[in-house]
Amino acid sequence: MDDDQELMPRLLPVEQCDVAEDFDPSVPPITPQEYLRRVQIEAAKCPDVVVARIDPKKLKKKQTVNVSLTRCHPAPEGCSPGLKWQQQQVANFSAIRQKVNKHRMHWKSQPLDGNVMMPQVEDEEGWKKFCLGEKLYLNSSLILPDGECENPGVDYIKATVTSVLEYLINWLGTKDFSPELGRWFYALLACLEKPLLPEGHSLIRQLARCCSEVRSRMESKEEEKLSALNLLICLVGRYFDQRDLADS
Repeated sequence: MDDDQELMPRLLPVEQCDVAEDFDPSVPPITPQEYLRRVQIEAAKCPDVVVARIDPKKLKKKQTVNVSLTRCHPAPEGCSPGLKWQQQQVANFSAIRQKVNKHRMHWKSQPLDGNVMMPQVEDEEGWKKFCLGEKLYLNSSLILPDGECENPGVDYIKATVTSVLEYLINWLGTKDFSPELGRWFYALLACLEKPLLPEGHSLIRQLARCCSEVRSRMESKEEEKLSALNLLICLVGRYFDQRDLADS
């Protein structure tokens, strides 16, 4: 590369300025020539290549999100909900979200119960135990008796909704679907604000695909979890406008 070539052309090319012999670049310029000369001196001190020092920890939650367009698994015969049922669920869910938004500011002003120990935002295992209860967390096949519920309620969550949603989706990817898990998914979707950020968009699509995968393995349409799985897939596809994932 020739010396005259530059990576970026000069907007206003300026020749070497004539200044007095006693010119002091540390003193504020008085004439236009002194000002231009001072700019030239400062520009000459700038390195040709600058490397930014970036802390990877600060970028951990700001990575590019690649959204998969993979469709849901088709429902087993007789397990797919009708369009009228889906429309009714969307209407019910919309009414619940309006109530959530109405009371959001009230919940933010309420102090946490002193007996509730909140996990740190980045504590994935802690959030799984917090949401699902210690018994279900330690033994995914154990079902809590009626009336015995360790679920503390979504109003206690002060961490980001997307973080907890991601943790529970990871749980669903390795464990079986449970009523407690379904209730939390529904509550978190009700708190998820629109328009969706890329991370939230990716997560709800992942949720719908995981639910469809669980549904595709069902042996009977009489299984209790079918309605909950259909509901979550319906909300992602119909309410959050991910139409390619909706049951037709």
